[in-house]
Amino acid sequence: MKGIILAGGLGTRLYPLTHATNKHLLPVYNKPMIFYPIKTLVSAGITEILIITSGPHAGHFIGVLKNGKELGVKHLEYAYQEKADGGIADALSLGEDFAAGGPITVILGDNTTDAEIKSYVFHFKSGGTVFLKKITSKIQLRRFGVAVFDQKNKEKLVRIEEKPKNPKSDYTATGLYIYDRLVFNYIRQCKPSARGEIEITDVNNIYLHHQTLKWVELKGFWSDAGTFETLYRANEYWANKGGI
Repeated sequence: MKGIILAGGLGTRLYPLTHATNKHLLPVYNKPMIFYPIKTLVSAGITEILIITSGPHAGHFIGVLKNGKELGVKHLEYAYQEKADGGIADALSLGEDFAAGGPITVILGDNTTDAEIKSYVFHFKSGGTVFLKKITSKIQLRRFGVAVFDQKNKEKLVRIEEKPKNPKSDYTATGLYIYDRLVFNYIRQCKPSARGEIEITDVNNIYLHHQTLKWVELKGFWSDAGTFETLYRANEYWANKGGI
């Protein structure tokens, strides 16, 4: 199993902080933000990692991460997404050669979590796995892909809605996924959304259409750090915990 961290975009919601560097290099307590998803992957036994980034500060990653050895990474690669606003799935498409036909664990670069995913990685066979988290804030739910469950079977995921105005559940896609080799074929089937992006939600819904997407509730703490509010929340949690 290889890992891909999606650390692109322009971080406009964090201006003026991201005028200085890439969002994923901003501090969360005592470490750069990107250290947290790396820790999640390495703790799951994934030590071959591709970081996909974009924007004017992409070169800053090399000075911070170097070759990844200090973080437990055995092999670290970088890829550059030329269209910074092309979407998560568009960025992921750049990892096809790196995946080399094998399964991948994908995590967004602004995700901070202390959840253990090693068993899910170890037992993964095929299809896709999406990690969901229950959150109660409707405002926060509207920022993500939100799960829609079967009315007769509350455990059956029927689709994921991207940034819905009226969320149909309290479960959001966290930005942590496991996919088999078909993910890149499914990305090629997707068309840009109204936002002009290739949405990872559309990829997940293709897996659902083929009845090959499983969902898992992510245990423990989870927060993105892509807004001032969530960046503060992540800093507060990890400071109280003493870091990773």
